[in-house]
Amino acid sequence: MSIDVRMGDEDDQHYGSLKIENIVASGGVADSINLLAVAEQIEWCELNTKRFPGAIYRIPDPKMVALIFSSGKVVITGAKTRRDLDRGLELIRNSLNDAGVMIHPEHDVRINNMVCSYDMGQSINLTKIILTLQLENIEYEPEQFPGLVYRIADPKIVALLFSSGKVVLTGGKNLQDVKSGIDVIKKLLADVL
Repeated sequence: MSIDVRMGDEDDQHYGSLKIENIVASGGVADSINLLAVAEQIEWCELNTKRFPGAIYRIPDPKMVALIFSSGKVVITGAKTRRDLDRGLELIRNSLNDAGVMIHPEHDVRINNMVCSYDMGQSINLTKIILTLQLENIEYEPEQFPGLVYRIADPKIVALLFSSGKVVLTGGKNLQDVKSGIDVIKKLLADVL
């Protein structure tokens, strides 16, 4: 499950502008959690069951948010590196343990989604892509949204392409998925432009 966010010299040239914007991970850390006790004992943790069925733990460093549920499941969002995600998860596990929660020795928290940005380094004629390719997995309605939505089948990534050359990629579970998505987009644009 390790993700190497460092890139080698070759990767630096090919994927130089690739940036992780957000990592979302989820999974179980305990069999059950007393949310009221946790919210009372953990700093930066709040519980308002009228608004949300879980406790919200706002971690200042590394900056991220964990949603903690009575089922023992957690959802973590906001991490920008794998190292930060690991540090945040360790902080969550230690905080819950200190609050009296029986934590599993091994957790099953996994990355569900990585949101990344990438700069193609040139402007993109989105209308030309639509007119030339006419693919079913492309949506472009500039009156509704300024970006072209391209659903890549393999790897299963959704890419938002903007005329500025900026691309937002979502759905990857690791950097290799995201890099493969960028490769698909580059091939697509090479065929059109």
